[in-house]
Amino acid sequence: MSSQATSHRADSARGTVADSGRATTFAVFAAILMMLGGIMGVLVGVAAILRDEIYVRTPQYVLAFDVTVWGWVHIVLALALGAAGVGVVWGQNWARVVGIGAAGLNLIAHFAFLPYFPIWSLVIIALDLLVIWALAVYPGEPA
Repeated sequence: MSSQATSHRADSARGTVADSGRATTFAVFAAILMMLGGIMGVLVGVAAILRDEIYVRTPQYVLAFDVTVWGWVHIVLALALGAAGVGVVWGQNWARVVGIGAAGLNLIAHFAFLPYFPIWSLVIIALDLLVIWALAVYPGEPA
């Protein structure tokens, strides 16, 4: 075997290890974001349930839910996100799938919540996109 072929194989192995390390870093970052997002989602949900006058109501919006309903939606999604974040930290494969699904649903919910709390919703939408990307590119632990 030529030294050039051996060198190429070693370079590709190092690239795979480096790429896997970066993907793992992004997955851990996504897990931390999901856990923090879960905590913040619970707080937003509780605020919507207990004091719904905090949020401005827009009567001309297509999805006209009561703010209390939005509070429960945020709490349920936040709990799913937080649980998936803990699972990703523990290295569970189911947590990646649940995390992508929960972040996708959270993204849709915050898009619908835009008229009530626009800046917060835009920030959460961006973070959900980052979480989905990080979990999608994470290859998982090799068997």
